[in-house]
Amino acid sequence: MMTEPTLEQNKAFIRNHFEEFVNRKNAAIAYQNFAPDFLDHDEPYGESVGPEPAMKMMQATYAKYPDIHVTVEDILAEGDKVMVRNVWRGTDAATGQQVEFKGFVLWRLADGKIAERWATLTPPKAIN
Repeated sequence: MMTEPTLEQNKAFIRNHFEEFVNRKNAAIAYQNFAPDFLDHDEPYGESVGPEPAMKMMQATYAKYPDIHVTVEDILAEGDKVMVRNVWRGTDAATGQQVEFKGFVLWRLADGKIAERWATLTPPKAIN
């Protein structure tokens, strides 16, 4: 019998997901962390199912911002959900301009995987 993860374990899972998927540019972690029927309610190109669209979105992000880095500012957990407030920083490969954007992400976990995502991001703004 599998025991339900604790809220702290859920928060650690999401922190590690951001570290691998964004900061270490490990797009393939999507196959490990996302459920096969993962539902992204706020994918930039419309609602999507499965890990592949998220992987492709991040690969495009790595190309646009080769030094992309996300910092988790706040993380809250309740039940099967984890909410994160984060700040993204990177340099636009086309312009050399450093940018920053902020976001909130709500994740729903099920059976040790990310099952759903809702997200809001601010438009990138120039920094320095």
